[in-house]
Amino acid sequence: MTANALGTIDGPRTERMPAVTPPGRRSSSARRVGRVGLYVLIAGWMIATIGPYLVMLLTSFTPNQDLVANGMSKLPSALSVQGYVELFTTTPFLAYMRNSLLAALGTVVLSLIVASAAAISLSRFRFRGRGALLTVLLIAQLFPAVLLVIPLSTMLKGAGLLDTTAGLILVYTTFATPFATYLLKGFLDGLPPELDEAATVDGCTKFQMVRHILFPLLRPGLTAAGTYIFIFSWNEFLYALTFTSSTKSQTIPIGLQLFIGDYQIRWDLLTAGGVIAAVPVLLGFMLVQKQLIGGLAAGAVKG
Repeated sequence: MTANALGTIDGPRTERMPAVTPPGRRSSSARRVGRVGLYVLIAGWMIATIGPYLVMLLTSFTPNQDLVANGMSKLPSALSVQGYVELFTTTPFLAYMRNSLLAALGTVVLSLIVASAAAISLSRFRFRGRGALLTVLLIAQLFPAVLLVIPLSTMLKGAGLLDTTAGLILVYTTFATPFATYLLKGFLDGLPPELDEAATVDGCTKFQMVRHILFPLLRPGLTAAGTYIFIFSWNEFLYALTFTSSTKSQTIPIGLQLFIGDYQIRWDLLTAGGVIAAVPVLLGFMLVQKQLIGGLAAGAVKG
């Protein structure tokens, strides 16, 4: 071995190995990054979902003069209930609410009666044409609503039901029943057939079996279907616009549309009406939340 100019002895050199991150620490960092990304996605989803409602709520408390001067681009100088007061004192909004409530509740009752009877028949009984009827119910949900405007208008006019709440109830029922039938049938298909056999052994007739056994067990499904039907009827716009023409039968969506003029949009009245229209749906959903989720989950087991 020889000494170099610096006085060191040449010899075998050992290279320093790079530091290796322990697997546990690496997986912990990856989980932390993934958790942060998940929180960012959830925050973005909440902003996109709740943001429009917050803007609507804030606009409803903004004085009309601020909206005319600045639009909705600036925060209001002061909050005011002027829009709500004017909504109830100068417009027939209470009549629109009454009509919407009657149409929605009437549709819920009629649709659930028809759909529950159809679902029980299709799920618990075997008869000729059962498969064809299920196919017809499925196809009925595939037609765009606009295709039936002229036929339904002709039928309602012939029956004298144009511009009536009863006419809206019948029209809404034709669209709500197929979905409700499939949902309730899926729920019933998840119930064991031994219940029917036990009821028959105990001497129950078909009607008694349906009344005392199936209907009590069907309650979560009825809640889920009823909630869907109510929301659909409460928010429906096309048929309400086509088949109603006066305050005696026009619903909230039509009433809100009337606040949009050719030269001016009353944003304070429009958003105040939107806030009030959302309250019944939110309260109803909060009251039946658990049964709604259970009914939808059970109805999706079989179909």
